[in-house]
Amino acid sequence: MQQVEHKPLVGIFWMLATGLCFVAVTALVKYMGPRVPPAEAAFLRYMLGLVFLLPMLPAVRDARLTLRQWKLFTLRGILHSAGVILWFYSMTRIPIAEVTAMNYLAPVYVTLGAALFLGERLAVRRIAAVVIALVGAAVILRPGFRVVEPGHLAMLVAAVVFAGSYLLAKIMADEVKATVVVAMLSIFVTIGLAPFALVNWVTPSWNDLGMLFAVASFATAGHYTMTLAFAAAPVTVTQPITFLQLVWAVLLGALVFAEPVDIWVILGGGLILASVTFITWREAVLKRAPITPTTPQTKL
Repeated sequence: MQQVEHKPLVGIFWMLATGLCFVAVTALVKYMGPRVPPAEAAFLRYMLGLVFLLPMLPAVRDARLTLRQWKLFTLRGILHSAGVILWFYSMTRIPIAEVTAMNYLAPVYVTLGAALFLGERLAVRRIAAVVIALVGAAVILRPGFRVVEPGHLAMLVAAVVFAGSYLLAKIMADEVKATVVVAMLSIFVTIGLAPFALVNWVTPSWNDLGMLFAVASFATAGHYTMTLAFAAAPVTVTQPITFLQLVWAVLLGALVFAEPVDIWVILGGGLILASVTFITWREAVLKRAPITPTTPQTKL
């Protein structure tokens, strides 16, 4: 077996690029605001992004999926559609930094879901890490000390359904090509979002369409650079770099959107990411098949 040469600095560079791509996604969606309803904005983002799937269509055509696989892809499409709508809703209701910090919870939910549905062993250390992540969420929300907005609740649910989507992706990745998994997600999410978008359709401006195409482009670029990061260095090297997404989000919110800097959000997000990083490190130390994703892997 050929040994893979690791290039930590290259991996860190590509993960930095990944973080900037996803911060660009959040900035564009935040800038758009509530002009376009969340479901419609999400639908247009995925529909416009279908252009990036054209090279994948031959792989989808040749996949010859079973009925069970069609059902799993459909279920994943439903979950991811719900998560995307909730994410777009949250982006227009609460600060960028809070959305970013709470999105760190998705990998933690993946760990719990893997234990419940995939038979993963949940050792004491992993349980402690999960508890720390939940403490981090409580630090961000601070119920009783501040008003918990609908946007916060939407992000809590979004993290859960994104985790479910990721677990289904892990199952399908063992059965079909990765290009098929990616293509089927985009196709099913576009279909799943369509009826919700049509219920409250607002004719978008050319400017809105341009920004949503930019959202699709940055999201696609982010997933590509993330793949390059994983190819260059172990996830234990690149995972801590995702914390910088929270730093970029805080700066963006403060400098561009005049959002106040909340030290509790940074602290809570740090606790959650530390938990995810520890779980990922333990998987590497124990040489287990990696389950816990990085935060960008559970994004749109």
